[in-house]
Amino acid sequence: MQNFEITPIGKINLNDDGMFIELEPRYIPALQGLDGFSHINVIWWFSDFDNEETRNILETHQPYKNAPPVMGIFATRSPIRPNPLALTTAQVIGIDYAKGILQIAYIDANNGTPVLDIKPYTPSLDRAETPSVPQWCSHWPKSLDESEDFNWENEFNF
Repeated sequence: MQNFEITPIGKINLNDDGMFIELEPRYIPALQGLDGFSHINVIWWFSDFDNEETRNILETHQPYKNAPPVMGIFATRSPIRPNPLALTTAQVIGIDYAKGILQIAYIDANNGTPVLDIKPYTPSLDRAETPSVPQWCSHWPKSLDESEDFNWENEFNF
């Protein structure tokens, strides 16, 4: 197996003013052309779960209430995985191009979490019109917008 070196481009900053991605100064020029995209895909590191023990867990016991009794990690969005990578689609509220700060509506990452990459959300590549999901989660919202008002706490076994 080959190892890869990854350098964070910034970090998550959660404060009283909202949720932000703060880029390292050298990556600020990479924001050029992001105007007009309402959403971005943020690739970030589940840094709180990066240890040898969690990287070796490949199955979990029913993380969702209606799910099968045992699920493989690749069938979940668990932070416990061989490579603790995360992907979140986030709505862009504003961009400070001079400071390299993106304000976003929501991200399920902790304060200080390393951000690895940002990609513009483009429906032609990122959206499937008629995706299918297993029966046990077919009642979940059909979009990011609908997820806002969904009671996710009723879905998890943790």
